[in-house]
Amino acid sequence: MDIKKIEGGVTAAKGFKAACTAAGIKYKGRDDMAMIFSGEPCECAGTFTRNKVKAACVKWDRELVSSGKKLHAVVINSGIANACTGEEGFEACRKTAEAVEKSLKVPSASVAVASTGVIGMQLPVDKLVKGVEDMSGKLSGSPESGTNASKAIMTTDTVNKETAVSFTVNGKEVTIGGMCKGSGMIHPDMCTMLAFLTTDAAIERDLLQKAVSEVVNETFNMITVDGDTSTNDTFMLLSNAQAGNERICSEGEAYNCFKEALYMVCRDLARRMAADGEGATKLFEAKVVNAKSKDDARTLAKAVVGSNLSKAAIFGCDANFGRFLCAMGYSGADFKEEDVELFFESRAGKLMVFDHGVPLNFDEEEAVRIMKADEVTVLIDMHEGTEEATAWGCDLTYDYVKINADYRT
Repeated sequence: MDIKKIEGGVTAAKGFKAACTAAGIKYKGRDDMAMIFSGEPCECAGTFTRNKVKAACVKWDRELVSSGKKLHAVVINSGIANACTGEEGFEACRKTAEAVEKSLKVPSASVAVASTGVIGMQLPVDKLVKGVEDMSGKLSGSPESGTNASKAIMTTDTVNKETAVSFTVNGKEVTIGGMCKGSGMIHPDMCTMLAFLTTDAAIERDLLQKAVSEVVNETFNMITVDGDTSTNDTFMLLSNAQAGNERICSEGEAYNCFKEALYMVCRDLARRMAADGEGATKLFEAKVVNAKSKDDARTLAKAVVGSNLSKAAIFGCDANFGRFLCAMGYSGADFKEEDVELFFESRAGKLMVFDHGVPLNFDEEEAVRIMKADEVTVLIDMHEGTEEATAWGCDLTYDYVKINADYRT
């Protein structure tokens, strides 16, 4: 199974184009709308927030995906979330889709929409429509157009996030590319984040959805920045079958290869999102090995990266292992403290600090040196089974509060 990282993002797969524009929805002097488009109709799979308060765009897209309708386009705006906006918010979705129908001659029912930004503000529909008109004339399949689209959907993100891979299915080269945004309100539960992936693979819709649901659970559902699950969490994968491969109609070698490639793309994007948490200075990874069950491993890993005390310790380079054990203890997973080993690890080295219920007399200076790296892993060996899981988060810094204290104003 040869899966290669390649240049690009949402335009890497054959037949996909992208564009962006400065619509002036909330931000000034920067692009704030993006569009992904395929002339060929696409199978679509997706997962969405389980927050009871759902943005109008989430309701619109969830209905499209569950209907099984084929899609041509996704239109995304940043700055205003279109959440808690009533019927007027849903009308903004409809008008946006109709603008795409008028400009690109595809059915409005084949257009998904997504929004990110401030909750409780109405979208300026006239600016959305004008933005669609502008982007329709600028659609391009170039890598640059995909990159620019990934930048246009940013809110408090400090860097854009995109990636792509290629692999072979029955002698045909297949590509999966994608982009995502997210920096704060990150604690996905579906799947505060938006992620849009494209592939030229020919694959049955049911298998596409199966792969998405399983991979999202191992990647985007294993990240946390601040414990807040957004009203707008959206993950969508569009497949236009332009690679020319024999259609993947059942589980087997071709499906497994596709799923592994999808995992690589999603894992890369999820890690980038966690590392770019609001105010963050480093990626914080918790890896649990030899757990009794997969559920226990996931629960423990997410509890460790989600603990504010753990996150603060990572920021301060403080090897206070008690904070991590404490988070494990209230996670709900069943385990024996006497079985646990705990290590700190980074590019600078690896240090054991807790051994089967006993604290070790470790070198504090060595611990600080390891924890100063821009990616730090807490490795936890449960010694109770064979299952493992990894979760990703970031450190908790002074800047997180500064960013969120005046986000709306």
